[in-house]
Amino acid sequence: MNSDDNGWLDSDAGPVARPYTLTGGRTRPRAGTLLDLIDIVARSGQPPDEYPRAPERIRILELCRRPITVADLASAAGLPLGVVRVLLSDLVDAGLVRVSRQAPAGRVTDRDLLRKVLDGLHSL
Repeated sequence: MNSDDNGWLDSDAGPVARPYTLTGGRTRPRAGTLLDLIDIVARSGQPPDEYPRAPERIRILELCRRPITVADLASAAGLPLGVVRVLLSDLVDAGLVRVSRQAPAGRVTDRDLLRKVLDGLHSL
């Protein structure tokens, strides 16, 4: 670490901030907001006039100008997936982002599909 930066910047890692500081101490999305890795998120078109202007939230909103999966968004933002899910839930609550579900909720129950996958794995 560089002593001139008072320990807040690591030249290799960048700014040092714990993920919970970005989410206000929350580790899970707000109740009722489930975000799967393959769900598509996009800007809703509502202007973020009175929304808190944190750099991470602004970056997520910029990345959501085009539809993007939750996993790709976390990667592009350079943030942990859990942090992105919490911030996205806030953006959904504020009406700034919409989510399109790509996977059915619940478990996969197609036994034939699961059997084919298992057979394919055994053949490797």
